Amino acid sequence: MPMAAKYIAPVDETPVEDALADEQQVTSTDEQVVTGDDVAAQGTEAADHEVAESDDESGETQAAAEDESAQEHAAVGAASVEADGEQSVRDSAARPEELRLLEALLFASSEPLEESALAKRMPEGIDIKAALAQLQADYSLRGVNLVRVANKWTFRTAGDLAWLMTRESTETRRLSRAAIEMLAIIAYHQPVTRAEIEEIRGVVTSKGTLDVLLETGWIRPRGRRKTPGRPLTFGTTEAFLSQFSLEALNDLPGLDELKGAGLLDTRLPSGFSVPSPSDDPELREDEEPLEPGDLDLTLAPAVEPEKGEEG
Repeated sequence: MPMAAKYIAPVDETPVEDALADEQQVTSTDEQVVTGDDVAAQGTEAADHEVAESDDESGETQAAAEDESAQEHAAVGAASVEADGEQSVRDSAARPEELRLLEALLFASSEPLEESALAKRMPEGIDIKAALAQLQADYSLRGVNLVRVANKWTFRTAGDLAWLMTRESTETRRLSRAAIEMLAIIAYHQPVTRAEIEEIRGVVTSKGTLDVLLETGWIRPRGRRKTPGRPLTFGTTEAFLSQFSLEALNDLPGLDELKGAGLLDTRLPSGFSVPSPSDDPELREDEEPLEPGDLDLTLAPAVEPEKGEEG
């Protein structure tokens, strides 16, 4: 019996080959991707390196520029100082020696100097008057001027700068008992004359005490009494009201208030009263207006002690 031949179907190798080709293509693609990443990383590193090198170069350039600028400034400063020194030397050389000597003598002196005293310290043959005139002209526009006082020469602060040397101070002076009594009489009895004040006080009043009150600005001459001698009449001012915080003279304490404050003796004579002061600035019928020059007669040069009373 003849043997049957076996049929072996041919194997299709195309899928295998395709698979191998695909695997090789994937591997190649992966290699290409990895290679691209490496190239990108290398490019980034190169760029960073270039930026770092650029920053270093920029910093070095800036530092060099700063050093160069500092050197230029130092050179300019040194040249300026040198130029100033040379100018000073030239000025000193160009300025007459006698002017420098006069400056030194006048600045060193604590008091004005006469021309004769200056001439003794100067070299022979120097015209002292001409030298002083030249020095005075040199200082005419400066803050310190060369001036002649009582035929003597000295340096003084320029007149237009005197305000820089002005110092204001407040001096507190205590009024004497006589001044306080007089002020109270004027405040309550105004308008009142000096003779009327003395009659009320029972003591002769010195003119100096009245002057003290006039200097404070609390009293003022109002007018002249229409009596023989035409004496001055006095009254208070707005400064008096401001000093004692009074709105008007009517706010002055009355009899009861003075008693309560212990300023008056409780055993007062019968009929004693405290007058009511008036704020009326108008002259009364028994007063005449002041004349030019009356105010100049109210101040005395010195304070005389009062008779019969201390202080």
